[in-house]
Amino acid sequence: MLMRQVLDVYELLDRADASGEKMEEYLRHLGAEEVEVTTIEGPKGKTDMIRVTIPGTNGKSAGGKAPTLGVLGRLGGLGARPEQIGFVSDGDGALVALAVAAKLLDMKSKGDQLEGDVVCCTHICPYAPTSPHKPVPFMGSPVDMATVNKHEVNGSLDAILSIDTTKGNRIINTRGFAISPTVKDGYILRVSEDLLDIMQMTTGKMPYVFALSTQDITPYGNNLFHLNSILQPSTATEAPVVGVAITTEVPVAGCATGATHAGDLEEAARFVIETAKAYGRCECEFYDKEEFERIVSKYGDMKHIQTLGK
Repeated sequence: MLMRQVLDVYELLDRADASGEKMEEYLRHLGAEEVEVTTIEGPKGKTDMIRVTIPGTNGKSAGGKAPTLGVLGRLGGLGARPEQIGFVSDGDGALVALAVAAKLLDMKSKGDQLEGDVVCCTHICPYAPTSPHKPVPFMGSPVDMATVNKHEVNGSLDAILSIDTTKGNRIINTRGFAISPTVKDGYILRVSEDLLDIMQMTTGKMPYVFALSTQDITPYGNNLFHLNSILQPSTATEAPVVGVAITTEVPVAGCATGATHAGDLEEAARFVIETAKAYGRCECEFYDKEEFERIVSKYGDMKHIQTLGK
């Protein structure tokens, strides 16, 4: 269970003075040794990027060979002050990613260390802009997506779970969370059977999968419609990326307050933890490597989808 971590992290994020410094202090108190906080500024404000690595017994940080899982909390901001008072729905992805980090650190301190490294990364911004979008307004970001990707995504990550509030749409309409098909090098691949099994186990329900279009896996800034930013990490890496969408039955604006459901976030966080356990032991595949090679040999390279295009 991660309810304690979800609530503790929520208390640190649901404040006008939320910061990377306060979150770093909390994570180091739990035993984190490798925490990086970087303040970056953009045309619409600033945000604190935070990155914490939880080492595994056979992880790369220890000279081992176990694969590294990236857990990215995607968002525009935690708050839309001064227009909105309090924690906004858009912050749910950051909350889950940081709760996962807190739980893994707690597990490690109690003798339960995963085999592979897990890198949790997000950003903390209590003052973020909003922007028009249908059917509900988008939360904006003080910094551009390419800058966020630069800080969140790097070559050390062998696979990525990208967690994002995905409530402002009519594509996936259920309370809880849903996963996406795997995205790699411009291809939308089949849904991972291993991840479906883990989702089914942790929720006790049939798994939910949300649809993707090609537009959704292209970079922001190309004037195409995007469901949201959940698959933006796939534009900046060769690693397979799967979106973990926090969802609702009806469209809810990312800038809405009072719209965070702790039980849903705890469930999504448990899914991420169990995926991290299995992935580090090489018992969970995000995609079929042999089939991917056949697709590329038959239909060619699709990495141009990861660019802004012509």
